[in-house]
Amino acid sequence: MRKFFGTDGVRGKVGAGKMTPELALKLGWAAGRVLSRAGTNKVIIGKDTRISGYLFESAMEAGLSAAGLNVMLLGPMPTPAVAYLTRTFRAEAGVVISASHNPYYDNGIKFFSCDGSKLDDAIELEIEAELEKPLECVESHLLGKVSRIEDAAGRYIEYCKGNFPAEFTLQGLKIVVDCAHGATYHIAPNVFRELGAEVVVIGASPNGININHEVGATSLAKIRETVVAENADLGIALDGDGDRIMMVNCHGDVVDGDVILYILACDAQDRGTLQGGVVGTLMSNLGMELALKARNIPFARSKVGDRYVMELLKERDWRIGGENSGHVLHLDHGTTGDGIVAGILVLAAMRRKGVSLEEITQGITMLPQVLVNVRFEGKHDPLKAQSVQAAQLQVEQELGERGRVLLRKSGTEPLIRVMVEGDDEAEVKRHADTIAEAIRVLV
Repeated sequence: MRKFFGTDGVRGKVGAGKMTPELALKLGWAAGRVLSRAGTNKVIIGKDTRISGYLFESAMEAGLSAAGLNVMLLGPMPTPAVAYLTRTFRAEAGVVISASHNPYYDNGIKFFSCDGSKLDDAIELEIEAELEKPLECVESHLLGKVSRIEDAAGRYIEYCKGNFPAEFTLQGLKIVVDCAHGATYHIAPNVFRELGAEVVVIGASPNGININHEVGATSLAKIRETVVAENADLGIALDGDGDRIMMVNCHGDVVDGDVILYILACDAQDRGTLQGGVVGTLMSNLGMELALKARNIPFARSKVGDRYVMELLKERDWRIGGENSGHVLHLDHGTTGDGIVAGILVLAAMRRKGVSLEEITQGITMLPQVLVNVRFEGKHDPLKAQSVQAAQLQVEQELGERGRVLLRKSGTEPLIRVMVEGDDEAEVKRHADTIAEAIRVLV
C-alpha cells in the first residue's frame, strides 16, 4: 500500500497533507538514499511556474544534498523537458515540481528514471520505506553540490524542432499558442516561430498564481475565441507543465486527445510506420474506437492515467497511446507525454497531406460525452453507496448498447468523475447529472 505516491507522484494542496516543506525535504533525502544505491551522483530538478515551486525546489535540493547527491537546477521547465534532459545529461533521476493542470494552490513532486520514464513501482515503494526512517545527513565532505543548467531551454527547443520533418516548414500558418501561464511560456512560442509559423501567444505571463487559470488545455474558451478573432489557422493549448495538449481548428472547434491520437495513428499507417495499434483509456471516446476500426487499426483500453497507458503500450510493444484529456504518448518521439511534440507531429501530418486541421479530422466522428466532477473530501467511498450504484444501473439500462457509463475517483484531485457517453447529447447530459446528484447528496 502506498502512503505518499499516487498515480503521478506526490500531489496535494500546498501546506496541507503531503505537500509540506518538511515532506519535500524528507522526500528529497529518501529518494537520494534509494537512488544513490545505484551509483547516482546527480539529479536534475525542474518546476512549473506556481509560486510554491521556489519553496519545494529549495527543500528538495536540501534533502538530496543531505543524502550526498549533486543537484542540477533547470528552473521553470516543462515536464517532458525534464525527462529529455535527464537522459541527455546522463543523470540518474529527474525531479519535476508541478501539479500539472491543477490550480496554483496545489503542487506535486514526481520522478523520472535515468532513461526519462517514470519510476518503477518498486523504487517508489523503496523511497516510501526510507521516509519512515529518521533523516541522517552525510558527512560534510560528502554533501551534494548544486549547479544550474543555463542553456536548458535552448536545448529543449532544438529537441522539439527536431521532431518536425526537415523538408517542411510552418511558413504560411498562423497559430495561436496558449501556454497556460505555465512552464512552456518561454519554450512553445519559440518552437513554432522558429519552424516558420506566425504565432499569436496567450497565457504566457506567469505570476505564480495564474497558472491554468481560465487558460490552457483545461480551459479552452480563451483560445477558441482568440483563434476566431485572429483568423488563425489553428490553436495549440498546453497545460501548466506542458505534458498535455488540446487543439482548436480555424472555426474554434476543439480537437481533443482522442482525435490527436487518431491523426497520429493514421499518419503512421499511411507512412507504413505504425507498430501495432493505439492504446486509449476507459475514458476514450467510442467514436475514436470506431474510426480506428474502420482503418483496421487495433485499439485497446487501459485504466485512466498515462502511467497505465504506458504500461499497456510496453506490454503490447505498441508506440502510440494517450488520453482524451490531452496526454499523448508517441514512443518513437519521447518517453513521456509531450504537448509541444504532439502538436508538432500533428502539424507534420497536415503538411504531408497538404490539408488543414479541420480537413485531417474528417474521418472521425466523436459521440457526445459528458464529464461531471463532484468534489469529495471524506474518507468514505461514495461509489460503494447503494444509491449511487442504483443510479448507475438505471442509466446503463436506459442506454443499453447505445452508450457507456464510467464512475471513478481522480488519481490527482479529490474528485469523483462521472462520465456518460451516448448518441444523444441531451440524454447523456441528463443521465450524467442524475448520477452526479446521487453522489453529491452523500458528500
